[in-house]
This record gives sequence, C-alpha cells and structure tokens, in this order.
Amino acid sequence: MAVCARLCGVGQARGCRRRERLDPEVEPEEEERIEAPRSLLQLPPEILVHIFGSLPGTQLPSLAQVCRKFRQILSTDTIWRRRCREEYGICENLRKLEISGVSCQDVYVKLLHRYRHILGLWQPDIGPYGGLLNVVVDGLFIIGWMYLPPHDPHVDNPMRLKPLFRVHLMERKSATVECMYGHKGPHNGHIQIVKKDEFSTKCNQTDYHRMSGGRQEEFRTWLREEWGRTLEDIFHEHMQELILMKFIYTSQYDNCLTYRRIYYPPSSPEDILKPGLFKGTYGSHGLEIVMLSVHGTSAKGTKLTGDPNVPAGQQTLEIDLTRRVQLPDVEHLRVFEELSRIILEVQEQVHREQQVVVAAADDGQLDEKAQAGAATPCSSDGDPLPYHQQNGQHVAGLEEGVKEKQSLQEVVGKEETTPAVSGQPFVLPLGVMARNEDYPRLCKMCFYGTGLIAGHGFTSPERTAGVFILFDEDRFGFIWLELKSFSLYSRIQDTFQNAEAPSEEAFDEMLKNMQSWTT
Repeated sequence: MAVCARLCGVGQARGCRRRERLDPEVEPEEEERIEAPRSLLQLPPEILVHIFGSLPGTQLPSLAQVCRKFRQILSTDTIWRRRCREEYGICENLRKLEISGVSCQDVYVKLLHRYRHILGLWQPDIGPYGGLLNVVVDGLFIIGWMYLPPHDPHVDNPMRLKPLFRVHLMERKSATVECMYGHKGPHNGHIQIVKKDEFSTKCNQTDYHRMSGGRQEEFRTWLREEWGRTLEDIFHEHMQELILMKFIYTSQYDNCLTYRRIYYPPSSPEDILKPGLFKGTYGSHGLEIVMLSVHGTSAKGTKLTGDPNVPAGQQTLEIDLTRRVQLPDVEHLRVFEELSRIILEVQEQVHREQQVVVAAADDGQLDEKAQAGAATPCSSDGDPLPYHQQNGQHVAGLEEGVKEKQSLQEVVGKEETTPAVSGQPFVLPLGVMARNEDYPRLCKMCFYGTGLIAGHGFTSPERTAGVFILFDEDRFGFIWLELKSFSLYSRIQDTFQNAEAPSEEAFDEMLKNMQSWTT
C-alpha cells in the first residue's frame, strides 16, 4: 500500500482505487506482499490526470515526449484548467472557451506561459518623466495598466488606471496584441521581449492615436485627463510651460516604448514605516510617484515618475533613522527660523562626524568595520542610539557612562505602546509653501533627512537638509528647508502581483540601475 501511495500520490485517505480492490480479510503482512505497479504507465488514466495536474506547467511539455499515453493524457483540459487557476489566478469558468474552439491548454501555452515574462511592475523609458506600469492577468486577458497619480493636489485620492495594451487569445493560432492608446478603440500592436527584465511595445496603427481636431484637440484632451483642468484654469505661467513641455515630450512615445522591470520594496517587522509606493506633491510639477524603501538605519525615496529638474530614478529623499528630531511646541514651530535652526544643527553634527571618519580613515586608525559604523552614534555596547534635538542640544546619549542601551526599534516600540500619547501636534511653519493644506495635524515622530534639488535638465544637483515627518502608517511629509516647501505623501493602496524582488541584493542593484537610466 505504501508503494501504491508513493506512485499515485493519493493514498488511503483519498480512497485509493487499489485499496478498494483488496480483500478486507487479508492480513496487513499479506497485503504488503501484493505486487504494486512498477511504472506510472500501469496507473489508471484518472490517477495520471491528477498527478500531471499537480506538476508545474513548465514540466508538462517534456512529459508529453515520454510516450504516446502521456501525450494523450496531457491533452485533457482538466490538467491545464488547474494550471491556469493555480499559477495565474484565473478563477472564472474556462468552459466558455470551448464555444470559440480555444482550449485551456491553448490559453496556458500560447498566452499565459508565452507572456509570463512581462507580468509585474515596470518603469517606461520616457526620459525624465518615467512612469509606473503594472502588467497583470485579468480574466482571459493580459493587460498593461499605466498608473497615473490623482489630479494635483488631491494626494489622498486613488490612483487612475489607463490601459496601454492587452494580449488575448481569440483563435487557436496565436495570441493577439492590441494597442489601447488613443480614443478610437483597440488596434494592432506588437510586444517584443528585448532581454531579461526588459521589453518593448510598438503600435502598428498610429492613426488611431490622432484626433480630428489635430494637435490642439489632442493637447486639450490630454490636459483634461492628465491634470483635470484646462490651460485657462492654470494662471501660473511657469506651470503652463512645464505642462506644455511634458505634452510635447511624451507625445514622441505614442508609437514605441521600452520598459524596465522594477521590484516592490521588501519589508521587515522592524521597519518604522512599512515600505511601499506613495503619491507625493512636487509644486508646479504636480503629483509624482515615489518608492519608499528601508535599508536598516536609513530610508530612501526613489522617484518612479519625475520631472525636468529631478528625473525619474533619482533618490528624491534620504532619511537617517538614527537622527531623531524633537520638534518644538506648536507656537514655536510656526516660526520657520526655529525649525531651520534645529535641523541645521543636526546637519552640522552629521558633517562633523563625517569629517572625523574621513580623517581617521586617512590616518589608518579605523578598520573596515569601524568605518562602516563610525558615523552612527552608538552606545557602549555598539547598538545605534536615537538622535534627539531638544532646545538645540544633542542629547542622543553620546556622553560617557550610558547606562541603558536603546536601539531605534526599542524607542519606537515604547512610543507605540504608550496609550496616553496618540501623536505630537504639528503645524507648518509660516512661509512654508504647501500644495495641499489638508495635511494631518498630528505626527508620530520626525527624522533628519535630505532632499535632492537640481536645476532644469538635472543640472547642479545637490542634497539639501530637511525634516521627515511620519504622520501615520500611510502618510508622511518632508519640509525642504532651502526651498521653504512642504511635500505630502500618501500610500498607494493597490496590491501588486509578480513584483517581489528575488533578493535584497537584487532590489539594491535595481535602485542603482534606476539612477543610471536617466543620467
């Protein structure tokens, strides 16, 4: 019986057919001596269907070459229906395909398996503007959805989804690729997998993109969709120029686009803020999409969409999670100079520590391990300490005789478990510009960070000091001191399939590559 269970994968609990044929009066010892099938070929077809249906679809073509019997069994649609459901999540009734003469095997082999490499998250190569594309299996279609931020400045609104292409199987011969760009319906397109983690799309009927009113009508339609307003509604001349520039530039890519794979940021239970994708306000540039990732004692905000000043792929924010900042009370927080003084003192402390590290490294006084951790204030046991700035004094516990070690996670845990404290009152200092005045009036904690600014064309880029404000699980803000500007970020709540990084190293490598794509 044990031999039979190993061969058929069913066993006693599921009513093995061989068990049913045995005499119930036969002793167990005699039963074991009964000859079991010596080959899978001796098993009943329904058992083989069950076994083959549990195998990954990628292994079935090789199995079909073993013999004629296996090839015949693998033509059973039940096997392929199960693979479509378990591997690609198709839950609808696939039997309706029989009407059009398309089998589940056709769907799996000619559609799902063939285009499996384009599923997941991608960034289109549209110069500095970038973007976010999510390719998913949607019923019996594979659809590429472009994710567009909500209209400025409504950062808490959901994302807007626009289909760019779709692939479907309407006949037995091959899958059909259709371009969805424009306003005249689906039309003929093409997808080419250029190399690993990169593919391109091409429209073969660009006349479907054109409008009867010419470029002027196309611009006005794009303006209503992209910005939710007309050009006459925008009184800021500089903003009008930026919008017109973006339309002219992005219109060049309505025929052919290249996409590079990106991963959703990994997370761990110790993270202060769960990583993810966020919508953020960027002044005259409107709303942009930022990927927030946590790397131990630091966090990075990487642009998935960008602008002519700081393009997509660049790290717009860098947050030092060991540099905790204690904001003054609301009355003093309203004075911008007071906030600026606190943050600049932290910045000066960072610079001094970096100079000490560089000097010690030049003198050969630090080994490799010490150099890696010297810039982070530590306790006598070597654990990172929280950084507080209270009344202009550095009280992070750097002085000798620290009696109690406190890691950053321990400090956060104490605050989260304090029932009497729900947050610290927060208000923007006078003179700080904000696109969205509807920001939270309570914050959980703040950290020192830097934001990337640059001139047009990403000229003279530099990191400027600022403060990262964590409001809640789904919102944070950043005050750019030099710009006297405030950006509010809200989490994108959509879930993304096939977007997990194979390893942390692969994710870090992707972030490095993203910066080179637009520089």
